[in-house]
Amino acid sequence: MPSPSAALPSPSLAERVARLEARQEIEELKYRYLHACDHKDPEEFRACFIREGADIDYGELGAFATVDDLVTLFSRIALARGGEGGHIVLDMHHGLHPQITFHSPTEASGRWTLRFRQVNIAEETERVMCGEYDDRYVVEDGAWRLAQHHFRTLWSLTRPLPQGYAVDEGGFQ
Repeated sequence: MPSPSAALPSPSLAERVARLEARQEIEELKYRYLHACDHKDPEEFRACFIREGADIDYGELGAFATVDDLVTLFSRIALARGGEGGHIVLDMHHGLHPQITFHSPTEASGRWTLRFRQVNIAEETERVMCGEYDDRYVVEDGAWRLAQHHFRTLWSLTRPLPQGYAVDEGGFQ
């Protein structure tokens, strides 16, 4: 009786290279998404998702019927400014430990760990969180996009900002 692994054909060198390139493209997609979050860029944020039919669930932030509904919430939170003109919410997203599985040359799924830090000027709090993204990716118009984007918080800590804190927003316009 042949071994199960002997029955499976080995992928060609070209197939293996294509899969490595696709993995890199998916990782770059996720990094663009995280960058758009931190840099408060609704257009780049939107461009990470498929045009229609995405399955989006952000846990405590809610599930969204359309990507545009999510972009509206993102814009409201990310672009909000306080009395002195600075942003009310400052975020820092770090995506780690990608586990990407290919289902076809144009469809894959992935799990990522998120390290997240948020400063909320209005509430004078800092939130530190660890969570997981469960994603599904598809190729649309020749590029990988998010078709499913689910987030689950593993743990979080919210604490008051220290007395006399100062925030410098030198990197934002």
